[in-house]
Amino acid sequence: MKIWIWLANPIECGQCLEHIHSIGPPMKIAIAAILPRKAKSATTPSEAMFTDYIQRIARYTPVETPRFPTEAGLLQWLDQQTARTAPQVILLDRRGKQLSSEEFAAHIGRLRDSSIQHLVLAIGPADGWSQAARARAASLLSFGPMTLPHELARVVLAEQVYRALTILAGHPYHSGH
Repeated sequence: MKIWIWLANPIECGQCLEHIHSIGPPMKIAIAAILPRKAKSATTPSEAMFTDYIQRIARYTPVETPRFPTEAGLLQWLDQQTARTAPQVILLDRRGKQLSSEEFAAHIGRLRDSSIQHLVLAIGPADGWSQAARARAASLLSFGPMTLPHELARVVLAEQVYRALTILAGHPYHSGH
């Protein structure tokens, strides 16, 4: 039996991951995207913001950011993930459920507390997810009916994951508006 302890403010700790890892493995989060072409420059403003949020997320839990040229590549990668449990997959899709930041945080907290080892949040191809991909997903999440460029959607998703983790940790980053 593993005991999970979540620090009220892990940023103050400075060694939060070491403390959490000594108790039990935290839920790993992947922010995946179908991006058929590489960005022209790795120093675009959106890439810099995305990287900043990924570094912030890493203070709370392990995070990875796989990119795939096709949906098939993502599905194949999911099949290769090994852990005690299969990855929990949430696809970003305009038909998905819209959640407030607090609701999203609560959902991530429930997944974490139910011993999910690997959460995959995926931004799909330009033409949308296939029926096969939607069938693999535990749920669909939407940022609303507007269409966002993939690079901007990655930043928004990373920020919302970071915000969710700070809400769960009781950190003052989220002011509630």
